[in-house]
Amino acid sequence: MMPALTTEVWTAVHDVLATILPTVRRTEVTGDKHLRDLGADSVDRVEIIVSLTERLGVDEPLSTFSSVRDLDELVALLADRRP
Repeated sequence: MMPALTTEVWTAVHDVLATILPTVRRTEVTGDKHLRDLGADSVDRVEIIVSLTERLGVDEPLSTFSSVRDLDELVALLADRRP
């Protein structure tokens, strides 16, 4: 069972991706995928990260996210930095 905070972050990821990458099916959004794997170009990726940090109240520079390998790591980072 996932901690509530992680579940909340995953919900935010799914919601933001549905808005920015509407052709991506929810079942394609798995922890082992990178945003590039889902078809997000560099502009999309910035928009996704900015949307997630704003929605979750995370105050972190964009450069922090440049080394994130997959969605599991992104969710963990966001959950860790969540106020």
